Amino acid sequence: MTEKLFYQDGYRKEFQAKVLSCEKVKEQYQVVLDGTAFFPEGGGQYGDIGWLDETEVLDTREKGGIIYHTVASPLEAGTTVTGRLNWEVRFDRMQQHTGEHIISGIVHSRFGYDNVGFHLGEDYCTMDFNGCISKEELREIELEANRAVFANLGVGITYPSKEELIAMEYRSKIEIEGQVRIITIPGYDVCACCAPHLGSTGEIGLIKLVHMMNYKGGERITMLCGFRALADYDRKDENTKAISALLSAKEREVADAVARLKEEAGSLKGKIASLQQKMLAYRAAEIPVEEDVAAVFDSGLSGNAPRELMNLLLNKGAKVCAVFAGDEEKGYRYVIGSKETDVRPLCKRINDAFGGRGGGKPEMVQGSLSGSEEAIREELHNALD
Repeated sequence: MTEKLFYQDGYRKEFQAKVLSCEKVKEQYQVVLDGTAFFPEGGGQYGDIGWLDETEVLDTREKGGIIYHTVASPLEAGTTVTGRLNWEVRFDRMQQHTGEHIISGIVHSRFGYDNVGFHLGEDYCTMDFNGCISKEELREIELEANRAVFANLGVGITYPSKEELIAMEYRSKIEIEGQVRIITIPGYDVCACCAPHLGSTGEIGLIKLVHMMNYKGGERITMLCGFRALADYDRKDENTKAISALLSAKEREVADAVARLKEEAGSLKGKIASLQQKMLAYRAAEIPVEEDVAAVFDSGLSGNAPRELMNLLLNKGAKVCAVFAGDEEKGYRYVIGSKETDVRPLCKRINDAFGGRGGGKPEMVQGSLSGSEEAIREELHNALD
């Protein structure tokens, strides 16, 4: 059994311990110490990282009461090493995990929902609740959670006896065997949990609930605490300032400015579509349809314009119409149609001749190919001879 120094002092950053064993596993090594301040993966939280002397600790896990440190290079059994936690990472996780207790406690007491899933990633933290929460309720939860932060409440850790547990109301996602460790935030949460936590809620700094989505009949909430919340604010503040400058609008008014811009863009899109219809009509009027195939090559056509131009030419009397959008360098996107001829054989022929792909119905096919305009025109002409 590894002595768990992180339970004696959750703020311990450095310690000394004896190497009991070191075994190679693939390209890494598993080191067992007689005691450690590295918290192993558990409770939805990744294992601690840091260093044993100059050897990097990449992960920490527990199995059967023994804690295994995954390291990059071997350590000699029997030697004493100095362990140093990556404190920035540990403190960040403590901020997120303590914040999760406050949110989960509020949701449980207010709605009766259970936290049925918790994941503390490297850049986000999610909580899954087995009930629905509205956007307005989410804002109220966030406000109440930050009241708990600003109250700077002490975070208590106790190890109740079996008799005390029977009389105690506390949250727990799993059935726990052996000694139960209880985390208490007065007025907000009483929960069984094995992970390290902050000593007081004020150290969380800020709790921000940034996203919510329906998940398995309940809600998945994404939370950022402390330095993560600050980093998120910095990114959004930078983006808001950039948008403000681009739109010549005050920062508090960028959403309204973007809405106006979107409305203007929609209006212009409608006008462009109307002008495009007129342009295509003029373009169709200029194109002769006396040949067996009315072939049009135009690099300026996009979207539905090739098909619309084809229909205009068919209505003008073309037996078969083929419109090619693009150029010889990048290739062509084509549409071919007819009101009286099955154009699928023609589609297959030009695909075979020019490495094309495409197909469709007897009255219309579409696809893409590569070749010169001259060669494609000649193939179309020969196909209908």
